[in-house]
Amino acid sequence: MLDRRQFLVTSAAAAAAALVPGRLLAAVQRNSTPLPSLSTWPSVRAQFALEPGYLHFSSFFLVSHPRPVRDAIEAYRRALDRDPYLEIEQRMLPTNPNNIQLQIRGDLAGYLGVQRDEIAITPNTTTSLALAYAGLPLKRGDEILTTTHDHFSHHESIRFAVEKAGATWRRVPLYDRGAETSVAQVVERLRKAIRPTTRAIGATWVHSSTGVRLPIRAMADVVREANRGRNAKDHILFIVDGVHGLGAVEEPVGELGCDFFAAGTHKWMFAPRGTGILWGRADRWPRLRPTIPSFYSLPAWEAWFKNETPSHPTNAYDMSPGGFIAYEHQWAMGAAFKFHETIGRARVAGRIRELNDRCKAGLAAMRKVTLHTPRDPQLSAGVVSFEVAGVSPEEVVKRLLERKIVASTTPYHVSYARLAPSLVNDPREVDAALKAVGEIAAA
Repeated sequence: MLDRRQFLVTSAAAAAAALVPGRLLAAVQRNSTPLPSLSTWPSVRAQFALEPGYLHFSSFFLVSHPRPVRDAIEAYRRALDRDPYLEIEQRMLPTNPNNIQLQIRGDLAGYLGVQRDEIAITPNTTTSLALAYAGLPLKRGDEILTTTHDHFSHHESIRFAVEKAGATWRRVPLYDRGAETSVAQVVERLRKAIRPTTRAIGATWVHSSTGVRLPIRAMADVVREANRGRNAKDHILFIVDGVHGLGAVEEPVGELGCDFFAAGTHKWMFAPRGTGILWGRADRWPRLRPTIPSFYSLPAWEAWFKNETPSHPTNAYDMSPGGFIAYEHQWAMGAAFKFHETIGRARVAGRIRELNDRCKAGLAAMRKVTLHTPRDPQLSAGVVSFEVAGVSPEEVVKRLLERKIVASTTPYHVSYARLAPSLVNDPREVDAALKAVGEIAAA
């Protein structure tokens, strides 16, 4: 972490900052409310200031901040508005136990099941993916392997990286029909697709197109097998877009087996809008090269002050983008992770599974409705994709909205209608959404 004061020891501003230890923390504590009881699902739902009168089944798209997160953002904003310069100098730059960047990572590390210093903090999934792929040491003749199921941001991040390096990329389908996906099929197709020139594999944990949840650990085993006998510099790196799994399923990120994990935290995790992570295994970070200058890497700043090129191995702090941002949002990330932990990881995952199983069963039983998401909860999470015969996905969503049900379409070449039951919903609301779909199908 950066301690700029060692370079500015004669600075009066730095001296002033040293006289205000804990100012921000104290200000936040004064302006924060205690975490509410979250022992019942109505009490959890009550934390969200969603428009009443509507049933919200698209909360995974961009979060409504729960009250503890709103309070944390507001507390940090007030503190920054009072003393923006001193708060930044004291809380972000020095390497001391109260450093806010270290505290954020500490708040996230336990939930993710990883080490604090393996986490890079980013604005969103797109930035995380771009940083990972742009950082790969690709050369002409190298290949990135990915799937046909990934999002625009994932594919474009790969395309930019290979075009710059003169490398190539391939897309392969891991399944033909989402509802019929199996672990064996995914694993076998991945194994057959890997070539000697493959240097990275990109995949998405939960597909926002079909709702399929890939067996990441089983896929990681395939990557490990492929790496046996390879030189270390030719090892395949497994990069996962995990945004629709993080906060929706129980598996900790550190147990998935991938090398890098990119995710925005402003979806299922309920963290402030404009926040995300890029996690990487400690022994994998040195394989990447930074793209955006970081404000959080002491070795990089030391080299710059000496007019030298940094020679240290890349780490998560090097990969955390610098530049001034909405600090009150980034600093409040920990409040969202504590919110999840207070409810309970297993309890959250169980509730989402319960509501989604109910939704999938109801859709699967309807005439003229095709469910595209696997019924197996091990191969799905919080997104349910379906289509109604003779009615376009856009028209389905329009007719649902007329009934005050907020749904969405999948933004892909082949589009479906989409419902995503989450912690802001209950079984009664799921049944109401199913009834509305049934009416649309029968019209």
